[in-house]
Amino acid sequence: MCKTGYIVVGSGLAGLSFSLRVADHSPVMILTKNALMDSNSSLAQGGIAAVMCPPDSYEKHIRDTLKVGQGLGNRKAITLMVNEGHKQIQWLMDHGVSFDRDDGDLDLSREGGHSGRRVVHAGDITGGEIQRVLVNNLSKHPNITVHENVMAKDLIIENGVCKGIIAINEDKKQLLRILANTTVLTTGGAGQLYAKTSNPLGATGDGVAMALRAGAEIADMEFIQFHPTILDQGENPYFLISETVRGEGGILVDSDKVPFMPRYHAMLDLAPRDVVSRAIVEEQRKGQVYIDIRHRGEEYLLNRFPGISEECLKRGIDITKDLIPVTPAAHYLCGGIKTNEYGETSIPGLFAFGECSNTGVHGANRLASNSLLECLAFTAISARKQAKITEEIAVQSQNCETKSEKSISEIRHEIQETMWKNVGIIRNTESLGHTLIQLQRLKVKLDSYKSEFNKHALEAKNMADIAFLITRAAMIRKESRGTHKNDEYPHNDDENWLKHIVFTGDEFEIRKLD
Repeated sequence: MCKTGYIVVGSGLAGLSFSLRVADHSPVMILTKNALMDSNSSLAQGGIAAVMCPPDSYEKHIRDTLKVGQGLGNRKAITLMVNEGHKQIQWLMDHGVSFDRDDGDLDLSREGGHSGRRVVHAGDITGGEIQRVLVNNLSKHPNITVHENVMAKDLIIENGVCKGIIAINEDKKQLLRILANTTVLTTGGAGQLYAKTSNPLGATGDGVAMALRAGAEIADMEFIQFHPTILDQGENPYFLISETVRGEGGILVDSDKVPFMPRYHAMLDLAPRDVVSRAIVEEQRKGQVYIDIRHRGEEYLLNRFPGISEECLKRGIDITKDLIPVTPAAHYLCGGIKTNEYGETSIPGLFAFGECSNTGVHGANRLASNSLLECLAFTAISARKQAKITEEIAVQSQNCETKSEKSISEIRHEIQETMWKNVGIIRNTESLGHTLIQLQRLKVKLDSYKSEFNKHALEAKNMADIAFLITRAAMIRKESRGTHKNDEYPHNDDENWLKHIVFTGDEFEIRKLD
């Protein structure tokens, strides 16, 4: 028997920053299903979008975010997030994060959709640097305990209030009942639903799936952002070629080595990600697509992009001399568990932050490098509101059978291939309908498994649940907007579809903008 103030599920930037902010006045228990450093945040290359100095301004950043979100962004939430940018960069530096500088000032990069240079970075390993520093701070804090290789299975809901979670320790065959007044989901995205993704193997939509089963409101699940430039070699998860490479002069070229983005968008290679992804898919009908950044020179490239250079060299690609082959891949979940600016969900006692949440800042498409800013901004806003609480943990151990790993792996692979083929960058109603039928069949099969202590089986169930949400929402939205492209409805329909699709626990609702 032990006590804690907060249960935080997940160890990316959202989970770590929230934990550090509240731990001074209350005990925090962090659960992560893998290792503490295993998160999408640690893989983030580009940086954090933040207004740091003129000629940039808050209004410009807000306007860029709204424009990329194509009408569905929440201006109030976006304004709150953007106004936090400078403070959150300072908060990270106060904790020991070292960002790149130029003559003493922060060196700012530019990425797609931004009207100017405002991306704060640490080489091309920004997320990894932040994660390393925050984990080091966290390990020294007496009020924070960390449990690795423990997977949250379901939320405990009593009389409509979240009282904690049920978790499993697969190695010890333990079922853990963890009680709390405040349960915080920071479980990241769901890129592993797709055959091609930049997300780590653990990105299976666990937090959204748990919230779904508990009856929480889930919104905008049809909007899956595909990163346009993943290294077109290797296997799932694929290595990301940061958007900053194009921000620093990289040019997309076709199989004849000819730049093609002038045919698609006025912002050329720095157009929003949905535009660039669809352009690349179109060009891939004729052959391989590449990024050419050789003109920046060897000294600059090796200093600015050491991680990308090293990873490409492993595959025989010298970015100072060779073109970089790229392709789109699933990257970011723009929808998620619907929250307010404090991270509060529709279920009292349950909070969500980061990629698993839906604060309204991304709308139909995320502006590059707003994701880390979102994690920092809303955990900061929420932490200012938090009060001291004390909670108890009860642990129960049970034994249970597990199913064949091979059959689970086959189902997981079938989900990924189906989502990539039918619910990917370009969609149509017939394929979406077939996908729903296929997912229902897989869900029935998975429900027959006794999987209390099988992490991979639980992940597969979560993947099937989230895949169904994404596909059903995509079926409902009969237009093309942001990351959602339906060939049968190729245009934005502001008159009928400037709305959100929200799952309320037992049905979908179509809601007007907040």
